[in-house]
Amino acid sequence: MKSQANLTFVNPPELGAPKGFSHAVVGTGSIVFLAGQTALDASGRIRGENVVAQFEQALANLLTALAAAGGKPSDLASLTIYIVDMAEYQANSRAIGAVWKRLVGNQYPAMAGIGIARLWDAEALVEVQGYAVLPT
Repeated sequence: MKSQANLTFVNPPELGAPKGFSHAVVGTGSIVFLAGQTALDASGRIRGENVVAQFEQALANLLTALAAAGGKPSDLASLTIYIVDMAEYQANSRAIGAVWKRLVGNQYPAMAGIGIARLWDAEALVEVQGYAVLPT
């Protein structure tokens, strides 16, 4: 188990070693529910022509909402990624991982990637939604 002030990351040896996520996260503090974010810019337009660029914008949007609620990237406890083209996402996983590390760091919350037919905005390729636990 790895811990910080408000989160403990649980990765039991009975489960496969996680890569890019944690199996469970225990939090102590105030919970922040973060709405799904796509690559919309402030004008309401989708930014980015590919999944990597859109993931970066969507994650930056989620982190902006988290900061406005008083949190920081290390407070993320859970993240769900909705993916329109799973094959493209997987083919770009290293570049997506590099975006994650640049914006969030080397800490990984409990995560799920879900393949879907489309998102609300037809141009959107990815959407991220999460939960954070702020220290009390």
